[in-house]
Amino acid sequence: MSSSSLSTSSLDSSPVKSDSEGDLQGLDLRSQFSNLKVMDTNPNIKSLQTTIRDKTTSRGDFVFSTDRLIRLVMEEALNCLPYKEVTVTTPTGYTYQGYSFEHMNCGVSIIRSGEAMERELRKNCRSMRIGKILIRTDKTSKEPTVYYARFPPEIEKRNILLMYPILETGKTVTAAIQVLKDHGVSENKVFLINLFSTPQGIKSVLKNFPHVTLLTSEIHDFCPTHFGDWYFGSD
Repeated sequence: MSSSSLSTSSLDSSPVKSDSEGDLQGLDLRSQFSNLKVMDTNPNIKSLQTTIRDKTTSRGDFVFSTDRLIRLVMEEALNCLPYKEVTVTTPTGYTYQGYSFEHMNCGVSIIRSGEAMERELRKNCRSMRIGKILIRTDKTSKEPTVYYARFPPEIEKRNILLMYPILETGKTVTAAIQVLKDHGVSENKVFLINLFSTPQGIKSVLKNFPHVTLLTSEIHDFCPTHFGDWYFGSD
């Protein structure tokens, strides 16, 4: 299901690039990957992104702005899920033709920063089940290692909203998607829900898993890597 607020023409640029250069970079990525979806930039979204990136932002304002941005991204993410046409009867006896989401959807958060997105998912879908994946970087190999994975039953049949707000190198997300595939999940059933992505991270994920859908609010050369520490108060 598509949304009118998903665009192929609105991208913020890097501080060292002009707006036109940043737009060309984003357009180039979306010409390579048709399943890359970027939310339209508007003053509301841009102000939230700015607050999150600002080093002078208080933790309270950081969490508040992050939760608002997550909510907006999560609303768009729900448009990616399959739906069916239904006809219902109103309390006044009229019939109404509308839509209803298909069953067998779930969320999976990549611990720890992905857990920041769970609350807004539950606000939108109160009964949706949520699984978790814990991945840490091996000190010797510098590669991501999966330490824990727990999923709802019949995970291979579900459409999965994979939650991870910061996509920098793409290594952690790549490892998480591979775990899902190892459990029988098809790539086209995985929808990566993200706040900030780098071009490098996008290429890493979508070149390895070309049928995964990736939704983000911004593509930028630099991600706010302080996200987890500031959101959970561990800085």
